[in-house]
Amino acid sequence: MGIDLTPAMRQYLEIKNQHRDCILLCRMGDFYETFFEDAAIAARELNITLTTRNKNREDAVPLAGFPYHAASSYVGKLIAKGYKVAICEQMEDPKTAKGVVKREVVRIITPGLPVGAENILTADNVFLAAIDPGEKSASCGAAFLDLSTGEFYLAAALDLESLLAQLAGLNFRELLLREEVTGAEHINSLLPAAEFILANYLPAEYFSFTAAIDRLGDFSPVEEIKALDLARYPAAARAAGALIRYVQETQKTSLSHINRFRWYERDGYLILDDTAKRNLELFSSIIGGTPEGSLLHLLDETVTAMGKRMLRRWLNHPLRDAIRINERLQAVTDLKENHILRGNLRQILKGIYDLERLAARIAMQSASGRDLVALRDSLGQLPEIKSLLAGLSPPLIVYALSQIDVMEDTADLLAQAITAAPPPTIGEGATIKEGFDAELDLLLALVKDGFSGIAALEDRERRRTGISSLKVGFNNVFGYYIEISKARPFTLPPDYVRKQTLVNAERYINQELKEYEEKVLNARERIKEREQEVFFKLRADVAGQIPRIQGTAQSIALLDVLASLAEVAWKHNYCRPLVDNSLALEIEEGRHPVVERMPLAEGFVPNGLNMDGDNERFLVITGPNMAGKSTYIRQVALAVIMAQMGGFVPARGARIGVVDRIFTRLGAADNLSRGQSTFMVEMIEVASILKNATSKSLIILDEVGRGTGTFDGIAIAWAVAEYIHDARHLQSRTLFATHYHQLIELAITKRGVRNYNIAVRETGEGIIFLRKILPGGTNRSYGIHVARLAGLPEDAINRAREILENMEKRELDEAGQPAIARRKKIKKEGQLSIFDEV
Repeated sequence: MGIDLTPAMRQYLEIKNQHRDCILLCRMGDFYETFFEDAAIAARELNITLTTRNKNREDAVPLAGFPYHAASSYVGKLIAKGYKVAICEQMEDPKTAKGVVKREVVRIITPGLPVGAENILTADNVFLAAIDPGEKSASCGAAFLDLSTGEFYLAAALDLESLLAQLAGLNFRELLLREEVTGAEHINSLLPAAEFILANYLPAEYFSFTAAIDRLGDFSPVEEIKALDLARYPAAARAAGALIRYVQETQKTSLSHINRFRWYERDGYLILDDTAKRNLELFSSIIGGTPEGSLLHLLDETVTAMGKRMLRRWLNHPLRDAIRINERLQAVTDLKENHILRGNLRQILKGIYDLERLAARIAMQSASGRDLVALRDSLGQLPEIKSLLAGLSPPLIVYALSQIDVMEDTADLLAQAITAAPPPTIGEGATIKEGFDAELDLLLALVKDGFSGIAALEDRERRRTGISSLKVGFNNVFGYYIEISKARPFTLPPDYVRKQTLVNAERYINQELKEYEEKVLNARERIKEREQEVFFKLRADVAGQIPRIQGTAQSIALLDVLASLAEVAWKHNYCRPLVDNSLALEIEEGRHPVVERMPLAEGFVPNGLNMDGDNERFLVITGPNMAGKSTYIRQVALAVIMAQMGGFVPARGARIGVVDRIFTRLGAADNLSRGQSTFMVEMIEVASILKNATSKSLIILDEVGRGTGTFDGIAIAWAVAEYIHDARHLQSRTLFATHYHQLIELAITKRGVRNYNIAVRETGEGIIFLRKILPGGTNRSYGIHVARLAGLPEDAINRAREILENMEKRELDEAGQPAIARRKKIKKEGQLSIFDEV
């Protein structure tokens, strides 16, 4: 490198060479430091000062750092931007080290593996995923893990397209692939809908089936591994093995909170692909992509982190089993009707911390004294919850209460062991209570006795010397000392030895003070060591209770979600739907849950729906732009989702025949990066619907065919409608909103088609939107009226009317072609228009 490096810098570069893909944070005293290229990155990304070591010299080394106690926030910012961070700690006491302090990387934090306070995504699941594309015609597989909660899933499918559809909606932040799967373009095609930040390519040996089975067996009983039947799904097993090895190598600690492997299946759940989730704005608004304006934001009245994650899972995977749905609905009903009880429950739940993530930190030996206090305080709330809900009878609530383990033994242990307000880091203050450990108590007594002995010594020395201003003090550099003012000369005892000279005083030490100093300082140092020993053993004992903590956390999350749905239902006047296995979709005075909360000048106008799955299963909905067609069809889909996740719906009454999938084709979007126009995207989405929908599906279509020419568009829209209605594998319940009023003629020949329109009132000034859906179709379009409302110039509006009139009269020009552009004769001077008649 051409730079004269210190031993510490040589040590740094040796460690950095082993972690080239990471930003290396090197602990140096009270700071984490970065050097060279890492320093430039850290300074830029964290907005901290970039300075140099050996400033003003040719061998100056770029340097940037921050205090170790603030590391979590800085590391969180780095991983949020896609960086991997290696934490390099001092492995010996600098005071006793000979030469350069020994340092080692103790953990690598990555975008997919945040555990502690660096997890700036708060309550959301953050997944690390591994994908094995399979071999030849064999199925492909995936595994994904939220290290902060211990949730570990496997998935398998016949092809990548099916696998990725199965994993739609998961928050992947990091991806593991085999080295031979290369190229950014391939990654984009592999996971077009994923939002992962970082891709890692691992050697093929990581994806070994035999090694995978052995690694899985280290975390779960042999019988449970056999039950997974991994021999049938080797790609999923290989992905799981690669993921576990990667986590073990980066975390370098116990992972005992990962104790259960589950198949991630969508059987039994209402399937929502990424298109449906985006179009229906389940998790973020289409405009801006923010949580505000989404259904989740409206429904989220949870008060615990576990509850927030579970609510998101419920919305991501509504149920398809009417029995399970009604179990949830009954629990929500009881909590909604017991308003005071629900309020008390939610107040207690607010006192419960994130038990899942506390368990993970305890298992991974990164939990602090404050984490154990959070666990202790959380456990203290559990008996009150069980007592409060003891009188409720819904089976789901009874089950949740039965699974809550109050863990009296662990709660009592923590109450006896941990002080009320421990410091953030062990060794920086009192963490272990007096009376818990005899050896620690003895050391504390020695320090107290030492302090009282020093006070007595100060009094004796004042009497012995006759110097009333004499005092005994202490500082970290010189230790204990006797300080005497220089104001006037004193005769000092012969055993006083000068230790330090100040401007106005002299500091001395004698043999008795030296003995006290050694006794107290040694005791203080031993207190830190003993407190660490006691704390680490205590944490290990609590780690043995991880399964109990995790089971209780799931029950608390369940109660929180049920209470949240009940709170929303009470607050917004939702009704309990009747959910069954019929093909009916009946909604009385339904509303759009998000739109109705907006400040609308005219207020929200409710609308009903009555589909029987037979004679009335395909609704053609016509009417002008801005009248409310899109809002109406979306609110029907949202009512189905809310009902099947176990919640009440925004309506006066509702009957929901269980839906297996919801398909949407809404709005206009292109994908230029893949060479796909708006119309191509539209046709791809429609093709997927016609291929995958069933008679139990709900299809929401808005303006199919509008991306191409008028006649092509009408032809495509008509053909798609006929196909859905007639195809034996389809015949799905469908809401088809369109401007092509010609489609109302479908109702003449198709038994299951019914026409509806959004009512408008025509006035001399234009039209007024009534927002009400009525039986029957409209035989005209109101596009020109809407254009006028939008502010098009009056000349353009008048010309549009002329052209429309010509088209409707089917007037022909001299060549026998439709005279779309014919203009009335206007006497004028100057250059002739190309549209003027000859």
